[in-house]
Amino acid sequence: MSHENLLGGPAPTLLPAEGPDADARSVLADGSSYRDAVRVAPSASLVWALLAEEALRDTGDPVAAYAYARTGYHRGLDALRRAGWRGQGPVPADHAPNQGFLRSLLALAEAAEAIGEQDEAQRCEQFLADSGTSPEEVSALR
Repeated sequence: MSHENLLGGPAPTLLPAEGPDADARSVLADGSSYRDAVRVAPSASLVWALLAEEALRDTGDPVAAYAYARTGYHRGLDALRRAGWRGQGPVPADHAPNQGFLRSLLALAEAAEAIGEQDEAQRCEQFLADSGTSPEEVSALR
């Protein structure tokens, strides 16, 4: 059933439950490493977000984190567009298939800030807000 959006804005974009991020979650649940999961599901935003978060948290390598996060971000944009997203509107963080994209976006903001790319960090944070979420909400998904 379809519901009319009475507020006049675009409907929330919900990535499909079955897809690259679901494949990645399955491989990770079996105990595979993030790098092995990338080989199984290279278009999954989630694995790129996990690699970026690991690079920021464990290895202190913001340059690698930036590259991983940017890859996850672009994979997520591709998935959102295939799901009907037209460049604006909510991307709910409570919908598990959206979380890889949102985590990549947050990691991109953090890595950008760490390498001194303040304008991009601010754009990413604004993108989170425009998507109906916040850095704090997305960070809680980790």
